[in-house]
Amino acid sequence: MSSGKILVAQGGGPTAVINQSLVGVVLEARRHPAVRRVYGARHGVRGIVDEDFVDLTQETSHNLELVAGTPASALGSTRDKPDLKYCQAIFEVLRAHEIEHFFYIGGNDSADTVRIVADEAAAAGYPLRAIHIPKTIDNDLVGNDHTPGFPSAARFVAQAFAGANLDNAALPGVYLGVVMGRHAGFLTAASALGKKFADDGPHLIYLPERTFELPRFLADVKATYERLGRCVIAVSEGIHDGGGAPIAAQLAKDLERDAHGNVQLSGSGALADLLCEEIKRNLKIKRVRGDTFGYLQRSFVGCVSDVDAREAREVGEKAVQYAMWGSRNGSVAIRRSGFYSVDYELQPLEAVAAKTRVMDDAFIAPSGTDVTDAFRLYLRPLLGSGMPDAFRLRPNPVPRVLRP
Repeated sequence: MSSGKILVAQGGGPTAVINQSLVGVVLEARRHPAVRRVYGARHGVRGIVDEDFVDLTQETSHNLELVAGTPASALGSTRDKPDLKYCQAIFEVLRAHEIEHFFYIGGNDSADTVRIVADEAAAAGYPLRAIHIPKTIDNDLVGNDHTPGFPSAARFVAQAFAGANLDNAALPGVYLGVVMGRHAGFLTAASALGKKFADDGPHLIYLPERTFELPRFLADVKATYERLGRCVIAVSEGIHDGGGAPIAAQLAKDLERDAHGNVQLSGSGALADLLCEEIKRNLKIKRVRGDTFGYLQRSFVGCVSDVDAREAREVGEKAVQYAMWGSRNGSVAIRRSGFYSVDYELQPLEAVAAKTRVMDDAFIAPSGTDVTDAFRLYLRPLLGSGMPDAFRLRPNPVPRVLRP
């Protein structure tokens, strides 16, 4: 006899719409007569092994809707990257609590966790249905046209660079913004969607899909500054040299590493500061400013794409439907159809687990410092409605009297 218990958890970096997926799971699950309890694990897989659960069956629908519209992870998240032993501990907790449906909202590492746990359940002959629900602002999940969380973060990045461009035009100089993206440059590329006029910034965009060469970078900045009298630059935190070594690690003496052993690229602000210093020293430009967007772009309140919110809700709903009506584990994937609409498919966990998608070559301009119209057409529908525009005064000069 079925226990009627399901468990949902959130992992990895929070996003502006991850709670839509959570609420999609809870509300859809509560519609199914076979479901008796919907549990949530606090702080992801760490909460599972610690048996730190909350009963979401008791939550009101009204409050769930309010939480759905709130950015960041309502259940809390974790950066733990489970190995086999860790996943075996997860499975033992699921079995002890008679959990028969496990939903994990996260990125490619989360998909790998779901895969291992599902394999453990199968080996033990335990009836567990395990579904991965996509989430990441990096937009780097294989098999997805795009990933929930990315459109809202991209909307923030586009608007932030539009504002930085206005500031830079008013007080000319060099402005450099470092955007998240270790291996995939989608989010940095989104900076181009804030441009309205031909000479708007960002004038230069540097992505991890292309090799970064410091001498060429300086030459690009110099040429742009001499042509326009100013320069706005978008840089991905993951830019690297021809050997794959992060530029931040080359320019800085000491950099922190995260729990997975990765060099901490954007959290310290080191890359922006170091590149700005190179510009000042080599090009002798005095007004040079740099920012690191860091966590700002992940869960910014009031900058959510309505398209992103809707699709994040739907991937949670579809995950439950696949689990209840299907006979296989998997990862929900968003597939684009028509001018802009989407379908949801269940792909094998092996197809997305621990794999990374990068930007298509067709999205990157031959110069390597800009995006193509194909990328703009790809991203624009995802940003949602109500994107603001920035306007200019028309040039109507008055003739000089003292200095004709």
